[in-house]
Amino acid sequence: MAKQGFLSKLRIGAGALRLGMNLWPPFVGAGIHVMHIAEDYRSIRVRLRLGLFNRNYFGTHFGGSLFAMTDPFYALMLLHNLPKGYVVWDKASQIHYKTPGRGYVYANFKLDEAMIAEVLAATADGRKYEPTWSVDVVDAAGKVVATVDKTLYVRSKPPSAKLAP
Repeated sequence: MAKQGFLSKLRIGAGALRLGMNLWPPFVGAGIHVMHIAEDYRSIRVRLRLGLFNRNYFGTHFGGSLFAMTDPFYALMLLHNLPKGYVVWDKASQIHYKTPGRGYVYANFKLDEAMIAEVLAATADGRKYEPTWSVDVVDAAGKVVATVDKTLYVRSKPPSAKLAP
């Protein structure tokens, strides 16, 4: 069974996580800013500014920055909404570019009760589950710049075997 880092066990509060992510060098360098994390981890809003270091040859958003702004959020949201004892990873992503992004762009992540219930039901017997959820990256006018499909890996950890005396 794959192990996750110690931070996944801490259940960091939304405000502290938001602050930490906004100070995280890869996000700072890419111009990514976490605007809001709901206390219940059911919604997150992220902004990406167009700057000198994240524009492409054509003067629009570099696709890697658009991709990076969506990277960890569904996994974090789900981890904080499942009971302890689950492993949650980002497994795969796919991006579909729709139109060039200019200026500020935003991604709004939502995790609802049905999504959580689906994961709990699919993993109740200990099997892995790999849901795919999508998020749109939109410009200030609400026009879709890109759609990112995120596939997660979710599995409940088996109870640790107790050693016989």
